[in-house]
Amino acid sequence: MTLAQYSLLRKIERGGAVSLTELGRMADLDRSTVGRNVKALEQLRLVRPVLAKDRREATVRLAPGGVEALRLAAPLWEDAQRRVETALGAGSAEQLRTLALSL
Repeated sequence: MTLAQYSLLRKIERGGAVSLTELGRMADLDRSTVGRNVKALEQLRLVRPVLAKDRREATVRLAPGGVEALRLAAPLWEDAQRRVETALGAGSAEQLRTLALSL
């Protein structure tokens, strides 16, 4: 799983059943980019399509494989975050987070 895929899976996890348009807004990505990325997640059996109220809009939710992938990836992500903070120091890590959020 790539970092971009992990990020999208986390957003889908938070949103439950989420439309690709809404997922694009959440991830600040255009709809076509989200569609391509979600197709890859579907092929990996990490997400699955679901019926939405508006059947014109593609909607996905986590598949059991996605739940398991997030469970396994979470400790690795947390460890990476700790290593970055250790390498940069708490103040610089906070500045980096602030800068990233401003983009």
